[in-house]
Amino acid sequence: MLVCALATLHVAGRFYGSARLQTLYSDYWTQPALWQPHATRALGPWSAPLDDVFIHFDFARSAAQGHPFEWCAGNGYSSGSTSLLYPFVLAVGYALGARGLELMHWAAVIACVSVFATLLALRRAFVRLPMWTSYLLPLALLGVGALSWALFSGMEIALFMALFGGAFLSWDAIFGATGAPTRTALGHAVALGFWGAALAATRPEAAVTVAILALSAAWALRRRGARCAIAALVFAAMPGALVVIGGTVANVLFTGEAAAAGAIAKLELYHPFLSGSEKFDLWCFYLGYQVLRLTQEHLESIPAIGWLVWVAALGALYFKETRRVAMLLWCCLVAWGMTVALNGQVRWQNERYSMPLLAWLLTAAALGAGAAIVHGFRRPVHQGRVLMATLTPAALVAFVWQAEPNFRFQAWYFGRGARNIYDQHVALGRILRDDFGSRARVLVGDAGAIPYVSGGPTLDLIGLGGYKGMPFARATRAHVGSAVELIEHISPAERPQLLAIYPSWWDELPLWFGKRLFEVSDRGNVMCGAPSVVVYQANWDSLAGSARPARLAPNMRVTAEFDWADVTSEAAARYERLPQSGGRVAIKVLPNPAAPARDLFDAGRNSPEGTRERFTLDGIVPGRPLTLVFRAAPVATLDVPVAIDGTPVGRLHLPRTDGWVEVELAAPPVQKSRVRVELGESGERVLYHVWAIQKE
Repeated sequence: MLVCALATLHVAGRFYGSARLQTLYSDYWTQPALWQPHATRALGPWSAPLDDVFIHFDFARSAAQGHPFEWCAGNGYSSGSTSLLYPFVLAVGYALGARGLELMHWAAVIACVSVFATLLALRRAFVRLPMWTSYLLPLALLGVGALSWALFSGMEIALFMALFGGAFLSWDAIFGATGAPTRTALGHAVALGFWGAALAATRPEAAVTVAILALSAAWALRRRGARCAIAALVFAAMPGALVVIGGTVANVLFTGEAAAAGAIAKLELYHPFLSGSEKFDLWCFYLGYQVLRLTQEHLESIPAIGWLVWVAALGALYFKETRRVAMLLWCCLVAWGMTVALNGQVRWQNERYSMPLLAWLLTAAALGAGAAIVHGFRRPVHQGRVLMATLTPAALVAFVWQAEPNFRFQAWYFGRGARNIYDQHVALGRILRDDFGSRARVLVGDAGAIPYVSGGPTLDLIGLGGYKGMPFARATRAHVGSAVELIEHISPAERPQLLAIYPSWWDELPLWFGKRLFEVSDRGNVMCGAPSVVVYQANWDSLAGSARPARLAPNMRVTAEFDWADVTSEAAARYERLPQSGGRVAIKVLPNPAAPARDLFDAGRNSPEGTRERFTLDGIVPGRPLTLVFRAAPVATLDVPVAIDGTPVGRLHLPRTDGWVEVELAAPPVQKSRVRVELGESGERVLYHVWAIQKE
């Protein structure tokens, strides 16, 4: 216990010390005249090496203020938190007084306690080996810099591993209760279910981990009869399943999306423009990437040394004393890697998504190395055992020796990342708070430290923050133009007044909707999305009139409409393309046909040559003459066949133009208020809006 505590505090000190030593000099760069010398200020302010840590802080602050599951108070329910449980753990510290950047201090306390608990819990894995072998565990889990970086980063990974440790103890108790009464064994299954629910609430990928724990626990009790095994499976799996189902139901009720915003924004399954085969190829790439990156970057500084970890982890499957635990660890790490491979962002943020995999791999490797040394020195003396007893300690020494440079780099990288976030995001948040006040709504592309420090109303363009149930995650995944279509639905008084973004991320957005004010930079950037975040004065004037035809006779009115690239309109109209390929979003800001002195924005879908499109118009007055008005900006003359409910009604002629054109197509009266419109094959086209026009 003492070794685990000292190891935890030592490594935590290395990483947090690196962060606060580097933020110490941030004041020098920003305000040299006010900088206090090192002699009077030993450590700098708290910060975190990831902006995502501050996303948790945002949710934690809202929870502590009585707005659970809200990123910013007033924005409404958000499914964008990557952890349901962790923000509430942080909220305890916020309620106790850890406000502002001091909340990172509380996160550090949680990380240290969690790491210590993990080490103590996983010692049980070594119970069938001599006690001295368990001392390999803190060396394995805390000696690899990338894993320590993640554990102490302020993210939920340390808490997740501590909860896994609790689940492991209950799981192991089930296997140890073979001679105990059935009630005792099922009691352990109930405890396992509790830990499983906490795991599922901490990380969404934990669903597969909970399934492995529950299935293997039921298998362990199979000799007590099918009823006992099924009961154990239900007790162990149901709480975690209820957490997943509950989260899905809440998402549907409050956002209309079954998937969480983070999944829509990050998982390649939700990529709108990839085919099934392309998604599978990416999954294979990300799966292989994790293995190679963890091995060749984070486990070795000398080629091939990192692969010894995999050999040692496989060795744990060979020895009888460690086989059962090693099988669990291998199942967990393989399933985790396969699940995380769905995430298109697995390559970023120091591979933090893969860190539980690495923790389980290192635990299995410590088991395998310990068992190999123990068996190597057993009698009778055998040539193979002597070789194993000699090579295993030598390999351990070589691995530790060559891992030390990586550890030093990761400690430096931790501090530099924390300084980057402090210099750029925290500094910008303070500027917004002090110079623009708490009323200016800011649109951000990094939804973490900027709103946390500024404290003002904020709109997250990526969609993790959520805004009154609007599907920004799905829209922005398609294109920033679709996100602007959603901003069009927001009342002008509530639209963002400022943009705080990386201009290289957002295509035409800063050019057409912003006037540059200033930028905030950081020196030696290794973590932020760009060396500078730029602030713009927002200008949404081109949205005025976009939702209506440019010209509408006094006795005519719009009875139905469909807006391409507006994901809410597309969902309501059941829009589809045949074939589904293509459909990338195009946006234009061109002179308004009714008032050429003003610009008009609209976004549309690009349909390749030969594409057919279908959508529903709802609200048409039956029996009255009907005119369809299409908005386009064709670069070549096109003729598009149009059918309503399967009946051809004419051809839409779109002349080549350098600006917006709104073309009318007269259609016979229809006898239903809801009709299905089909646009037939033509050359490549981009359509932006269509309205059904009828007399008053």
